[in-house]
Amino acid sequence: MSSHFDINLPSSLISLCRDCGAGSTDLLSRCPKCESGRIISHSELGHLSIAHVDCDAFYCSVEKRDNPEIRDKPVIVGGGQRGVVSAACYHARIYGVRSAMPMFKALKLCPDAVVVRGSMEKYAYEGRRIRDMMKALTPLVEPLSIDEAFLDLSGTQRLHGLTPVESLMKLQSRILKDVGVTVSVGLSYNKFLAKTASDLDKPHGFAVLGRSDAQTFLLDKPVGFIFGIGPAFAAKLMKGGLHTIADVRKISDKEMAKRFGEPGLRLARLARAEDFRKVKPRAERKSVSAETTFNTDISDKDDLKDKLWQVCLKTADRAKAKNLAGRTVTLKLKTSRFKSITRRRTLAQPVQLADTIFRALEPLLEAELKGSSYRLIGAGISSLSAPIGDSADLLDPQASKRGQAERASDIAREKFGRDAIVTGRGFRLNQARNKQTSEATSLPTKINPQDIESHTPPKKTP
Repeated sequence: MSSHFDINLPSSLISLCRDCGAGSTDLLSRCPKCESGRIISHSELGHLSIAHVDCDAFYCSVEKRDNPEIRDKPVIVGGGQRGVVSAACYHARIYGVRSAMPMFKALKLCPDAVVVRGSMEKYAYEGRRIRDMMKALTPLVEPLSIDEAFLDLSGTQRLHGLTPVESLMKLQSRILKDVGVTVSVGLSYNKFLAKTASDLDKPHGFAVLGRSDAQTFLLDKPVGFIFGIGPAFAAKLMKGGLHTIADVRKISDKEMAKRFGEPGLRLARLARAEDFRKVKPRAERKSVSAETTFNTDISDKDDLKDKLWQVCLKTADRAKAKNLAGRTVTLKLKTSRFKSITRRRTLAQPVQLADTIFRALEPLLEAELKGSSYRLIGAGISSLSAPIGDSADLLDPQASKRGQAERASDIAREKFGRDAIVTGRGFRLNQARNKQTSEATSLPTKINPQDIESHTPPKKTP
């Protein structure tokens, strides 16, 4: 069922109308039934089964669905002036607004944009609905984020009585009808090409790349066109005289690996449209983290430690909800000049408690307090495993008692609400939050696919 290309697939379909669903064994540019020009045509259409489905400007699409007054306006989902852009609709992108861009810069480019704070719970709920629709087609669904996934529909024709392209077209229509957002679909014979195709016809597009045209299509593309080739690696390749995919194909795999390491070998194979990765239903989580962007830059040591405790508590809550612990703790900082700083420390055993994470990161934070001002702080754990219990620390006799208190607090917060029991540090944060509620905590630009189960449905769904 997981083969990437079934040459014996019993179908000669090569054209399909996206409006009325009429199929044809001829290559068509217009539907003979409804006269629509929205035709999917390819000589291998009935034989391709690897797809990449990507929601179009997902956060913004959900917001526009829920508020018709902003449907025709440029929309940005993100934090306040100090936050970053979590998502921008296609209208806003025309002005140069992009995800992860500082909000002040985005508003300078597009001053008439409607800014929406957004709701992770709402996006997770809708993403879960879309993923369930995907799983109804095939169990081989590999999420990349909440709003995009690879699907392997090999063999599903026997189950649904439809070729993969027909199933995907119906999925696209159902998502629009039931969820109210558009998705773009890329169909091919491997993951790399499916991902590439889904970007060719946005929004609400459907593009196909087959064995007969993939290599020709790639030939004149710049090296940075390949998904995963970042600006730094692209600059290194061009410095070495490799500007296009055609240039890469002139170099042997051995030479590419020698000059550029494993990424070079990967590029050499993708340049030939080779990708043998299978669609894997479950992606392994690598980390659990939380971060917050401040409303004003902070340099005060105690204030930064309070903020560190806040993100450690969020990280611990998420780890506990997923029954995970991590041996590596990470501190993330961003200076007032947007310089990112990451510091890590590996511990003797996996940790899950907010108190333990905080005390491991506190000295890392203190080492960075040299008069600098910061606009963001984050905390995370990685090298994940199942929790093994809270152990005592001979150098810190009170650690065990604090751990027991935190576990008891977790039970109380679950039963009576998150503010039922707070520490002294937490109380100060609550007081500050009551005085100033404009904290610019930004939504992530992409929600981790494993996070969607931890978000409850919004009280009122459209």
